[in-house]
Amino acid sequence: MAQRDPLTGAQRRDGFERRAQHLINRYGNATLVLLVDLDHFKALNDTHGHAAGDQALAATSERLAYWAGTRGVVGRLGGDEFAVATRIGPSRRELSLAQLARVLTEPVDVDGRLVGVASPDVLGTRELSALLRGADAAMYDGKHSGHVVLAGPQHAAVPFINGRRAGRPGTDALGRAA
Repeated sequence: MAQRDPLTGAQRRDGFERRAQHLINRYGNATLVLLVDLDHFKALNDTHGHAAGDQALAATSERLAYWAGTRGVVGRLGGDEFAVATRIGPSRRELSLAQLARVLTEPVDVDGRLVGVASPDVLGTRELSALLRGADAAMYDGKHSGHVVLAGPQHAAVPFINGRRAGRPGTDALGRAA
């Protein structure tokens, strides 16, 4: 249980990173790395209380684990942000992402979810941190659209400061984390 988040059952960051990198190393281009962020999560907590927020977090983790199945790993990176690494070949990618979008839009006490996806074959890397950065940039490209966004080369070129997308909370113009 020390490797899992007690609220959601998802892997904690260290466990997720180990298992995700293993999947990337083993399956390469047949691996997808996703970041999922709950839209309007603070408003949900402020309006309906932390119990409703906890329910939304647990439901999201459960749905991600169902979608990834035994071929993937789900991690809670913190707050309302989740990551998934799973084995899905390029030929099944579009169908699988459509299924993910349906699973995540089923009603729960939260407005929406953002999903950014990165794949080694599209970004040209098997480095987990680079794939997570690409998924993060894609996720924010689709902010408030309700769509899954697959990272392209333009997302790999987005500037990052101390591992966070420039302009994201926790960064400043001088290049130091706040």
